[in-house]
Amino acid sequence: MPVPLYGRRGAVSVAAVEIPPRSGTAFTLDAGQTLTVIDPRGVQVADLLAYNRDDVREVISSGRTLDYAETIRLTTGHFLYSNRSTPMLEIVADDVGVHDFLLTPCSFDTFHHFYPDEPPHRGCFGNLAAALEPYGVTEDMIPIAFNCFMNVPVDGNTGRLQVLPPISKAGDRIVFRAQMDLIIGLTACSAGASNGGSFKPIEYRVD
Repeated sequence: MPVPLYGRRGAVSVAAVEIPPRSGTAFTLDAGQTLTVIDPRGVQVADLLAYNRDDVREVISSGRTLDYAETIRLTTGHFLYSNRSTPMLEIVADDVGVHDFLLTPCSFDTFHHFYPDEPPHRGCFGNLAAALEPYGVTEDMIPIAFNCFMNVPVDGNTGRLQVLPPISKAGDRIVFRAQMDLIIGLTACSAGASNGGSFKPIEYRVD
């Protein structure tokens, strides 16, 4: 359901759609449209996938994107590329500047590995699979997601990864412009360490 979107200063903007905590959704995005992903309460990750609407075998690619960008710090001005080296999304605005494109969506297996004493959850992987199934996307077609707001520093000497709480504040956003007709999968992440130990909603708006 559409909900009011509040900026960091409390100003009401156009309506946004809320993704409840630990859930996901899928929708279409036309070439030229913008997708705004908002962290309404702060310190919450959103996993994002993109598929070519005309051929879902073409999908967002971490490897292609990081190769062409020559950085893991993707932000305003960078493109997210497909496995066929085609631009899919351009980042046109970014309040945070810290996102992750290295780690796979959390899943049942993730929870068994990292949270063995907690009840297992299907995680972003399961949420994305369920949301994208009506579009012909199967589990084996789910790659590494672009993890909006996720904070994964890499030690320059050892290469060791850490998962720290996001630095996003309430109302922070990242805006993408579609470079082709797309199917988008989007979640409010389900992994505790990724979200500062609590689970919060994500909002999005298509313009």
